Amino acid sequence: MLWLWLWLGLIFLLLLVSLPILAVHRHIFRKYIPLLVRIFQEEPLLIMPTGAPQPDAEEIEFTTTHGLVLQGCYLPTHQPRKGVILFGLEYGSNRWACVPYCEFLRDQGYDIFAFETRGQGKSPSHAGYEPLVWITDFEVEDYRAAVAYLKQRADAPARGIGFFGLSKGGSAGLYVACDDPWIRCCVTDGIYATHTTMVPYMQKWILIYSKWKKAASRLPHWYYRYAAMAGLRKTSEERHCSFPHLEWQIQRLAPRPLFMIHGEADNYIKPDMAQALFDRAGQPKELWIVEGAKHNQAIHQAAAAYKERILAFFDKHLAEQPRAEVGGVQHGAARESSALAAAVPCVLASISSSIPQN
Repeated sequence: MLWLWLWLGLIFLLLLVSLPILAVHRHIFRKYIPLLVRIFQEEPLLIMPTGAPQPDAEEIEFTTTHGLVLQGCYLPTHQPRKGVILFGLEYGSNRWACVPYCEFLRDQGYDIFAFETRGQGKSPSHAGYEPLVWITDFEVEDYRAAVAYLKQRADAPARGIGFFGLSKGGSAGLYVACDDPWIRCCVTDGIYATHTTMVPYMQKWILIYSKWKKAASRLPHWYYRYAAMAGLRKTSEERHCSFPHLEWQIQRLAPRPLFMIHGEADNYIKPDMAQALFDRAGQPKELWIVEGAKHNQAIHQAAAAYKERILAFFDKHLAEQPRAEVGGVQHGAARESSALAAAVPCVLASISSSIPQN
């Protein structure tokens, strides 16, 4: 009988403690998750960069697995080709917006391929889908289709390609690169993921919306992550898509190299958000925080260094290796040429000795 009373007392204490917690949880989810879903879907004030068609570009159309025909452009180098780079466009820009970011790479021997994901530029969208600044499974599908297109080209490089992307396009392209070793190395500028961006903003927003600021500030980090997941599920149901988590996917890129660039004055994606995402990637990796640069403005803030460092990265990790003597050891065509040159005198001597002398 005593044990029964002890168990009943324990159950009563648990209820006494848990019921207020459950009530607070219910209040938070009823009041704040709809706010989170609304804010998550808002479009920030952005200047959408566009560019003009290039006369020497190849206009491209390719089809996704769902039958959408996307628009792209292939910009061939005017130099002996070192490699091919897939460029990821920022949200809202057209395919020609790649030119200011990539012209220096073309000048140094790289072909560039850029395309517009569904609902962006002149690429159509499917019924009911409107792109957000966040990547969805549909943008991931579009980047996979773009890689598949590059693989089937007659001039596709056997050794693979590089990736260079900005903001949303950089995030979506990097997500695909993590699963495809044909993408040998990646450069990104201003990329972001869902949780590493959402959770810090949620911790800030709730202090604006909540009357109980002290209580809100004491909520554990894991609870914000849980609330973020609930908000994403609700948004997914409303928009009929899913939101992939780059922070989980980025761990799969290694041992392929990653060079992340981010603006120190980025007011949208704070440097600590970029750092949190970068920390999840494996080696080799490098993060360059460009002093004074706003979102996607590093190329303007540090133009010479920006181009030099990106070119050096691709020259190291993507360009065809020179077929010459390295460290006293001959490689490739140089080694084959030397072997052939050494063999020629022997062959000539053998032929000469076999000819009858008059």
